[in-house]
Amino acid sequence: MASPDLDELRRLRRARDLMDREYAEPLNVPVLARRALMSTAHFSRRFREAYGETPYAHLMTRRIERAKALLRRGDLSVSDVCFAVGCTSLGSFSSRFTEIVGETPSAYRARSHDDFAVVPSCAAMVLGRPRRSSRNEEALGALTQ
Repeated sequence: MASPDLDELRRLRRARDLMDREYAEPLNVPVLARRALMSTAHFSRRFREAYGETPYAHLMTRRIERAKALLRRGDLSVSDVCFAVGCTSLGSFSSRFTEIVGETPSAYRARSHDDFAVVPSCAAMVLGRPRRSSRNEEALGALTQ
């Protein structure tokens, strides 16, 4: 595994920043790879080496983070939240949300979120970040061995 050069890391960071900013847009690996001026396979491989997760996993983490915030508000349906964060399939969104958060979007929306009311927004962002799934942990363990 060759380490990425600084220019390549800058391009990877730009693609990651795009995902963080434009998570609700129709982003996919080919679009992100073009933004990073790389082939799709090279971009996916280098992104995983640099950030420890696939581009898709990173994008879905951003979408789930935002979905959690919208669901805590309680004024949008799960379907509305799904589409607001850029997902196009309610079933896939619900499955991924449940995998990452540990409960369904409906159950998350229905429970009390009073504990977030007294937490500063900068801390809430860290506390609200979805945990890594066991699948991600296994993949990271395999990469570091």
